[in-house]
Amino acid sequence: MHVTSERHLDDGVIERAFTLGEIPGILWTPMSASAPVPLILLGHPPLGLRAMYPRLVRRARHAAADGFAAATIELPGSGDRPRWPAVEQARAELRRAMEAGGPVGGEITDALILPLVEKAVPEWQAALDALLALPGIGGPVGYSGGVISIGIRLAVVEPRIVAAGLFAGSLVPAAMFEEARQVTVPLHVLLQWDDEGNDRQAALDLFDAFGSKEKSLHASMGGHTGVPQSAGEDAAGFFARHLR
Repeated sequence: MHVTSERHLDDGVIERAFTLGEIPGILWTPMSASAPVPLILLGHPPLGLRAMYPRLVRRARHAAADGFAAATIELPGSGDRPRWPAVEQARAELRRAMEAGGPVGGEITDALILPLVEKAVPEWQAALDALLALPGIGGPVGYSGGVISIGIRLAVVEPRIVAAGLFAGSLVPAAMFEEARQVTVPLHVLLQWDDEGNDRQAALDLFDAFGSKEKSLHASMGGHTGVPQSAGEDAAGFFARHLR
């Protein structure tokens, strides 16, 4: 891991940009910490860190206020990383299917999501190796948000993750439902009831498939961008219970 820049935000948070090989990332830590702190990995959709930065830094500030570090990395094929033609083609097919008003077929979903999961999850694990080697970060580790299939795979294969907060979405390959049955960590799942890009029943079926003994579904009225402030507060309480 190579730190490329460091700055102090106005609310007692240190923000460090870093690279891990070719992968850009950002780490936020509370300045007031006197001992190694827990870590939340901040997932995000494949829109690029620059586009997602305002939302990511807001989530990181909330994490720091609770005494946690937060970190994120750029997803494969996004931001300044090399283009990924096969995934870009799948995205174009997805847009055409949605503009036509028809259902999104399983072939499109598989082509879009499965390669992303296969490539991104080992990168998140490599980032976690590097982050936990830093003197100010001691774990435990939570995963929050982003592409739900990435969160599912990480929760299954990464034993250092002890809790996950996931955003419900319906672009989930059928194969991921079987992996969901293998998830055992505590889960906090957020569902926007009127999400225009989400198949509500598919999201409910996925929640039902999760094997965790402790799992909660928090449904709020409104579309994709209408997440209420209270939903964020509920998620913060979830991580406070499981990471402290």
